Amino acid sequence: MSNLINRSFFQDIRKILNKARQKTYAAINFAMVEAYWQIGKRIVEEEQAGKERADYGSYLIKRLSKELSMEFGKGFSIANLKNFRQFFLVFPDFEKSYTLCSQLSWSHLRLIMRVDNPKAREYYLKEAADQD
Repeated sequence: MSNLINRSFFQDIRKILNKARQKTYAAINFAMVEAYWQIGKRIVEEEQAGKERADYGSYLIKRLSKELSMEFGKGFSIANLKNFRQFFLVFPDFEKSYTLCSQLSWSHLRLIMRVDNPKAREYYLKEAADQD
């Protein structure tokens, strides 16, 4: 009996593992994107406290960044929290954009949300999701 594994068998196992890893990455990515949107929403709600616009000079994000970084580590810089806020403001109806946003990485979404024209942004969302 040979010590070598049948190549076809080994390739099948590799495919199974790679598919599982891709599914895991996609699930984690979506969970984090959804969390970023929810954080952005809460920041906007807290900043505006029922007003149409936030008070100038609010230190909410700075304080939140410090607290989150102490408890959760990296990833909660002032710049990132501002990105979360912008994500909510650009896509206020997450359920409407759910399908497209769930297919894209946070890096893709950060780039797309900087596009000013809503129709162009929607076009880029669809194109990026189709290319992934």
